[in-house]
Parts: sequence; C-alpha cells; structure tokens
Amino acid sequence: MSDQAEKLTPTEYIQHHLGHLAHDLTPTVGKDGFMAVHVDTMVMSFVLGLIMCLGFWVATRKATAGVPGKWQAFVEIVLEFIDKQAKDAYHGTSKLVTPVAITLFCWIILMNAMDFIPVDFIAKTAGFVGQHVFGVDPHHVHWRPVPTADVNATLAMSITVFFLMIFFALRAKGIGGFVHELFTAPFGKWMFPANLLLNAVELLSKPVSLAMRLFGNMYGGEIVFLLIWVLGGAGVGGALASAVFGLGWGLFHILIIILQAFIFMMLSVVYLSLMEEHH
Repeated sequence: MSDQAEKLTPTEYIQHHLGHLAHDLTPTVGKDGFMAVHVDTMVMSFVLGLIMCLGFWVATRKATAGVPGKWQAFVEIVLEFIDKQAKDAYHGTSKLVTPVAITLFCWIILMNAMDFIPVDFIAKTAGFVGQHVFGVDPHHVHWRPVPTADVNATLAMSITVFFLMIFFALRAKGIGGFVHELFTAPFGKWMFPANLLLNAVELLSKPVSLAMRLFGNMYGGEIVFLLIWVLGGAGVGGALASAVFGLGWGLFHILIIILQAFIFMMLSVVYLSLMEEHH
C-alpha cells in the first residue's frame, strides 16, 4: 500500500476511497447521499462521454471505402453487433433505438472500465491537486473515478430510459390508449384499482432494477479491489496474495464490465419495445 494507506486503518482507507469530493471543495449540489449531484461523478461521466464521441469521430474521419484501419474495423464491429442486438430485441420502426443502445453500451463500458485504474493513483492525484491548488489536507480530498459505482448516476441513466419508455408508449398508443391500458389491463375495467397499482409497480420497477443492478455490481467490484489492495499491506505474503487475487479478479471483472453494460443496454431496448405493445 501507499504511504497514504499506511497512515489509515483498513476501514478508514476503504472509506476514504469510497468518499466523493470533499465538502470544502463543493462536492454536491443539494444534500449529500441519495439524489445528490456529485461533482466527481459528473466530471468523470462528461469526460468519458467526450472520449466516446471523439473515438467515433476519429473512426469516421479516417473511414475508407476499401480496407479499413484497425480502429475503424473495431468501431464497425461494435456498431454492427449493437445494431443487430437492438433490431432483434426491438420490433418497432423507431430509428432512435439503435443510437440509444450504442450510447448506453459504449458509455457504460467506459465508465465501468475506470475500475481498473489503481485506487491510489486517483487518490494521490486528487490529494496532490487539493493540497497544492486548494491548500487542503490530501487526506480530506476524495475522488470517485467510477461513475457507475454512484447510485445517483445509474438512477439518472435509468430514469432517462424511463422517460423514453413513456415517450415510446405515447407515440404508439396516444395518451388515451396509454391511460386506457393503465386502468383496464390485465384484469378488465372493473378491476381498475388493481390494474393501476400493478401497472404502476411494473413501470417503476423497471428503472429501479436497471439502476440497482448496475450500481450493485460496480460498487461490489470496487469494494473487492479495495480489499485486495489492503491485503498488500500485510508483508511480503500479503503483497504476493494481493497480486495474485488482483490479477484474477481483474480478469474476471472484464467480463462483469462488459456484461453489465450489455444487460443495461438490452433491457432498455426490450423495455422500449414492450411499451409499444398493445394489451
């Protein structure tokens, strides 16, 4: 572990790395915790979104009609894969679904991949900036590099998908048809209280499950990386075990990162398709 880690107990060390930008550096808009807007989450999400757009732009700028370059070929493979998956899951005619799927999949992968940055690299960098720019004790400076390990970020994405669901439903059925289904499906008009309750729970559970699944997996992965890193402070044996477990978990985490992005994307597309079905 680093010098910073050695000054802290394992619990304090983990808590330090799980904290968001310190309060004296304006960490949030509004209250902290649930429904807070964390500056580090916003900055990382915005920067990674720009990197994603820049990567696509570079691929299009250097696109050739003949033999594609390596980056162009990689981007084309990714886009063709996502386009096929979206068309298989969505049975409507909207041209918006594939761009939404591409954005979700690629953006979430980039945000998830921040988990591979060594934990103390971010902590040391944030501490150095806080100490030399803002004159703050580096131990009081926090920076979370993984936006998807912040439940507010995953909820924001899932709520966006929820509004898209409502938009797709209204576009396909109209306001009257949408409201009619809320009160009459699946038990008929005489059971409208039960229908409304069931449909409301079904609608609200979709964005919540989307957000919590992604958040839970990424937050859990972050905790495991921190525990492995703490193990490295227990002498030579601990350092060796930390290296072995870190490599193993890192390789397994690659699958988690890609799988969680794929699941979020596919469920979003499926939900959009279901909202256009008439009952």
